Amino acid sequence: MTVRSALWGCSLLAAVLPASFAAAQISLSPPAPIPAAPEQRPAAPPQMSAPPPRAMPPQAQPRPAAPQPAPKAEVRPAPKPSAKPAEAKPAAKPDAAAAKKPAATPAAPAPAANTAAAPSEDGSADLVYGAYQRGHYKTALELATKRAQEYGDPKAMTMLGELYSNGLGIKRDFAKAVEWYTRAAEAGDREAMFSLGMMRLSGRGGLPSRAEGARWLASSAKLGNPKAAYNLALLYLDGQTFPQDVKRAAELLRLAADAGNAEAQYALATFYKEGTGVEKNVEQAVRLLQAAAVSGNVDAEVEYAIALYNGTGTPKNEVAAVALLRKAARQNNAIAQNRLARVLVTGQGAPIDRIEGLKWHLVAKTAGKGDLMLDEALAQLSPEERAQVDEASRKWLGTK
Repeated sequence: MTVRSALWGCSLLAAVLPASFAAAQISLSPPAPIPAAPEQRPAAPPQMSAPPPRAMPPQAQPRPAAPQPAPKAEVRPAPKPSAKPAEAKPAAKPDAAAAKKPAATPAAPAPAANTAAAPSEDGSADLVYGAYQRGHYKTALELATKRAQEYGDPKAMTMLGELYSNGLGIKRDFAKAVEWYTRAAEAGDREAMFSLGMMRLSGRGGLPSRAEGARWLASSAKLGNPKAAYNLALLYLDGQTFPQDVKRAAELLRLAADAGNAEAQYALATFYKEGTGVEKNVEQAVRLLQAAAVSGNVDAEVEYAIALYNGTGTPKNEVAAVALLRKAARQNNAIAQNRLARVLVTGQGAPIDRIEGLKWHLVAKTAGKGDLMLDEALAQLSPEERAQVDEASRKWLGTK
């Protein structure tokens, strides 16, 4: 599930950013000028440029890839200071200390009906999430239902929303999911607010309501949910739900980026590269690209590799750059495959390996990333070398 459907296919950045946005380039023969994309300049084999990777991913997860309705730190009951009274630190006068201890336990007030920390003799708060993590969805459903009904546990309600929304352990029922998410959101659970907001935006479980979806996202973001802040930033960019406000979008992206959201880090990096909603700062952009790359954002890996290769906003490091290009190429990023192919064919940044390089060229070409310069290099191979390239590319693509 993605926010593309929630935003009805809107291309968020097209209306906000200039055409040259995030035009990261690799120059294979510094300090010569960096040309336009290789397709436009086939006669310039010593240089390479990348079409602008998407500045902000136009889609976001409507819920975590591995749904996190009940993070372990939040699902488990509140600390139980009286669970092991006998294990208190020994005092110089054990009799006096023991006399004070029992009084604390019976004095504890009864739990409220709708608190996530409702007591459970069988430790079901932990069992719910544990069952969910292990894929025992029917068990999670039973335990979560019990906690939701007996204790009004918002985390258990959120879990029920996830199970119904994804059809885990029970038949998928978006209406039921909305019902449980709503109850949990109204009880203050930020994960439920986020999921409910995304469902309202997309119209799952009822008619679409951008206003209501945005309201729940804003509530979740206010409670520190980075996914909600990221998606709310998208709404400020597309200008349909709110008046377009790139500064507000940048603020929300910063909140999500500071919390470690890789998509937000990558998006905010593109803002800093062009000075969109923030003061232009290439060094800050590269730091954000690095953080997003470390978190596994493939687009960030490619752009950070390009920055390292060129020494733009960071010390030049061709070895690290090529390693990142290899990593992104193996994740089927066509731009990385094309750039790696150029490096290997020209030998600028890595030892020449035409067979491997042109293999990546053919692989990238199947994804629509052609390159006339590399086509020319391919045409110059001997029949034996061309057969090796074809075999290597077929093996990677899984074709005969």
